[in-house]
Amino acid sequence: MNFNTSRNNLCCTLCLSLSLSLFDLPTSREGNQSSSMEETVELPNSDHVEMAPQHIPPKREKGGLVTMPFVIVNEAFERVASFGLVPNMIFYLMRDYNLGFAKGNNLIFYWSAATQFMPILGAFLSDSYLGRFLTIVSGSIASFLGIVLLWLTAMIPWLRPPPCDQSEHSCKSATTIQMAVLMSSFALISIGAGGIRPCSLAFGADQLDRGDNPKNNRVLKSFFGLYYASQSISVFVALTAVVYVQDHLGWKVGFGVPAILMFFSAFFFFLASPLYVKRKAKKSLFTGFAQVLVVSYKNRKLPFPDRSSGGLYHHGKNLLLVSPTEKLRLLNKACIIRDPEVDINQDGSASNPWSLCTTEQVEELKALIKVIPLWSTGIIVSISVSQSTFPILQANSMDRHITSSFQIPAASFGLFAVIVITIWVALYERVTLPLASKIIGIPVRPGPVKRMGIGTFLSCIAMVISAVVEHIRLRKAIREGHVNDAHAVLDMSALWLVPQYCFIGLAEAFNALGQIEFYYSEFPKSMSSIATSLFGLGMAVASLLASVILSTVDDLSSSGGKESWVSNNINKGHYDYYYWLLAVVMFLNLPYFIVCSWAYGPLVENGSKREGEGSSPKLPA
Repeated sequence: MNFNTSRNNLCCTLCLSLSLSLFDLPTSREGNQSSSMEETVELPNSDHVEMAPQHIPPKREKGGLVTMPFVIVNEAFERVASFGLVPNMIFYLMRDYNLGFAKGNNLIFYWSAATQFMPILGAFLSDSYLGRFLTIVSGSIASFLGIVLLWLTAMIPWLRPPPCDQSEHSCKSATTIQMAVLMSSFALISIGAGGIRPCSLAFGADQLDRGDNPKNNRVLKSFFGLYYASQSISVFVALTAVVYVQDHLGWKVGFGVPAILMFFSAFFFFLASPLYVKRKAKKSLFTGFAQVLVVSYKNRKLPFPDRSSGGLYHHGKNLLLVSPTEKLRLLNKACIIRDPEVDINQDGSASNPWSLCTTEQVEELKALIKVIPLWSTGIIVSISVSQSTFPILQANSMDRHITSSFQIPAASFGLFAVIVITIWVALYERVTLPLASKIIGIPVRPGPVKRMGIGTFLSCIAMVISAVVEHIRLRKAIREGHVNDAHAVLDMSALWLVPQYCFIGLAEAFNALGQIEFYYSEFPKSMSSIATSLFGLGMAVASLLASVILSTVDDLSSSGGKESWVSNNINKGHYDYYYWLLAVVMFLNLPYFIVCSWAYGPLVENGSKREGEGSSPKLPA
């Protein structure tokens, strides 16, 4: 039923696409003047012969609303497919690949880190070499192949280790080839995400961006709203429909449905290729950052020119920033002109960008460096958000029934965090801030840094609640005599887990959105794409750090033959101790955040925008 619903939605979007193409008005065509043109042809001799009017069809303009279903469905289906694989993956690794909880969870952490990091590489390749269209096509193919390969591990028995022998309590580990196939599928899915996610929104905007259209901004804003709505719906479908299929129909169907969705995603996006506006690649900001570092190192022995002689700094043609700022002064040597006749072309550009940079390039890198300390505080918060497999095991051991005939899938409990984020974002501007202002008596509008701090504190509360709930669950398991039964279901409602999910959702709503708005408000306009890339990089680093913490806890707590805190048997381990450890890490992050936010002020030039001055840009919810 769920797959049929997805198929029906796809049919609806295709019908909409066809309708828009049939009823597209002639005024929207580029260079459209009239349906017929009279043409005079000059013959080789000097005589002129007036030819009969020829009907020349107007050249069709590329892009427009007709391309929107293909662009949006491409990423929406990719997100349903990839997000739907993650929640239950720990069960697949433990039951079908005989991996322990710590090893399986670490593998998921590495996969998550790669998935978060690859969009940065994808954005670089798109901007510098491939262009957005080719990057999305390559990512779609890679993601499809990766999901198909994962589906084959469920379909072909010899691609997995044999089941454990319960009578002898022995399990065979996966062979090198079996693990290589599994890891290859994860790698291809991550590469696919890296090709699609950083380019899809910008590629869609390319199709609609018409500078001569007075309603251009309104059209783009509508597209952004539709795009983000499709993302939310995709996550909802992944955490409900796909997870439900995996729980009730098994891995063969549960992995097959995402593979089919990803096939449609790639096929229909490529099918609309003749309709797209395909802009060529240009120099990436990351290349500019590398140039500043290289050139400043080359010029490290050059003396600084007098600040009054702004002409000794290269600021490019038609650019206003003549001299760089004095903060992080060593980078200023990247834009010092040594010999104007050699270093500068006639059009004002640098003859060799790896020997001379502009002041704008230098200031862009400075802006990035200045936010790194505050960015690092968000990594610790993301560690708490990345602990998704622990609550799934908890939920699986508790009573998940809502009615006598229906129970919530364990992997769907993450939906509570998504719902909290959605509700909070929807009510924040319209209800929460006006109500808080009315109660306090003064306007309440915390800046992005303050919201990051609130999210940091809420992450601490989330880990404390997680530890308390797990302690209660573990004591109940011991009282009911389920210590040696890892698959026992306790007489305890899984709804006990809802509060920790709510606080995790609130922490992410405050910290993640605060981070992105902070980057947008502090970076130059040319660096707007860095905001989401920087946040994604933080999530990738958080996944790696979470893996290090988990491995360390597993090794230390199991030394001397003791039962590990993160044992495969949740009723024998001490997941509550692990949560308390994370809570301590979160609380230590609080004073670190306060120091970093305090230190950020002196790094900002006098007269530059500070938090609370002016207004931060409105970001799409």
